[in-house]
Amino acid sequence: MLTSTAAVAAVLAVVAVSGPATAAPEGNNGRTKNVIYLLGDGMGRTQVTAARERFYGAEGKLVMETLPAQGSVSTYAVEKNSGQPGQADFKPNLVTDSASAATAWASGVKTYNAALGVDAKGAVVPTMMELAKQAGYRTGNVSTSEITDASPAGQMSHALARGCQGPAYSAAACQDTAITGTALPTSDVRVTPIADQIARNGTADVILGGGMSRFDASDETALKEQGYSVLGSVSSQIPATRADLNGAAGEKVFGLFNKGNLTIEKAKQDNPAAPQAQEPSLPEMTKKAIELLDQKKKAGGNGFYLQIEGALIDKRSHANDAAQTLEETKAFDDSVAAALDFAKKDGNTLVIVTADHETGGFNVIEKGSFTNAEAASPPGNVDSGNTANNSTPTRPGGNVKDPARSTGIINGAGATDPKNFGPATFRTPNDPAEVKDGSKEASLWLTYASGNHTGADVPVYAYGSGSEQLQGSVDNTDLFDIVGNALRVLR
Repeated sequence: MLTSTAAVAAVLAVVAVSGPATAAPEGNNGRTKNVIYLLGDGMGRTQVTAARERFYGAEGKLVMETLPAQGSVSTYAVEKNSGQPGQADFKPNLVTDSASAATAWASGVKTYNAALGVDAKGAVVPTMMELAKQAGYRTGNVSTSEITDASPAGQMSHALARGCQGPAYSAAACQDTAITGTALPTSDVRVTPIADQIARNGTADVILGGGMSRFDASDETALKEQGYSVLGSVSSQIPATRADLNGAAGEKVFGLFNKGNLTIEKAKQDNPAAPQAQEPSLPEMTKKAIELLDQKKKAGGNGFYLQIEGALIDKRSHANDAAQTLEETKAFDDSVAAALDFAKKDGNTLVIVTADHETGGFNVIEKGSFTNAEAASPPGNVDSGNTANNSTPTRPGGNVKDPARSTGIINGAGATDPKNFGPATFRTPNDPAEVKDGSKEASLWLTYASGNHTGADVPVYAYGSGSEQLQGSVDNTDLFDIVGNALRVLR
């Protein structure tokens, strides 16, 4: 792998130029000392609604929904070589990916899809985690994805292309001549594999997640030289376990629990004897990360900045897998509960819960109904007499289900039919005890409109000093300023 000391030094120089405070202030006088930023990847409003109804019923609430400040976040990205909003050469891209979204909240700039820690013209921009680390805060990054994936990597790396993860890489994976005009030297941090950067730049003190196969023996050596306790064995590619996490101690901990993404919660529930069941859950990693990061503050040090990602909400929404989307949203909400519990006891912690984008066009549809994708033709216009709504469908016909395109409820007999667009159905606490998932009697009917991201605004929930700034509508770049001002690392 590429060892790029010069590249790491270049990033630190950029951070220094940006002008953060040189140290966190002592005696905060009731002001924020810690920020816990929780990200439900792909979690739109309907993922929240459906999980609430699935697990708590129509009158229930997820923990995140109990937070006092609530609003929405716009998520659009920009095209390559675009200016920033308000500039003459601004070119928006209305549907973001996780990389450009991560750069927006971590660095405060709009960028193109696939970019990490660089603006839309390829210039390196410092991340909030770098600024917090330089200002004397403890830092942590937790995810159920590979830790080199876009959302966690957006705080700890700078890359022209998010696929430049490591250990094997190519110019095609790392270079982007549409931005730079020519191939960059391999000493440039923007073409340095993300795993290489993470293992050497020390941006996060506590790193927990998946993606061990992205790292090799030289990375393990580099981590240990910086004082990290490495759980499992990177050089032998033996992932860490829940027991390793429980026994972890020290100021710097690096623990990866799967060679790839962590295992979905439903699979662990269904197969408790499988090796993957030894992986810790997101709530367990959240609690441990808070414990590890808080220990120095108790000894008289500064506070901490922690990012926690429930990544598999997105990955299961891409797959249009409603059952696992719901379970991952619940696990993420349980992590919110752990963060909120700490914040209430601590009294100086800002908790922010949001998403990078919505995935799948997830929808709750009427019980017993079906989607347009299952129809023989588009529904007819039943309001054509209204002059405000007198368009004519492009094809004749009414809202009739096409048996060739749908064989029934997707959790039932038609689940293996690739033509089956039918909704997934789930019982809720409001249903009679005999009602089963996958039946037409279940009250929660869910469907997807897409296999990709959508441009919908996403929810945001917050607790603690400064949370009132998130009441209402904000842009994802505003989150950078809100966090930076809370930690007082911006001038």
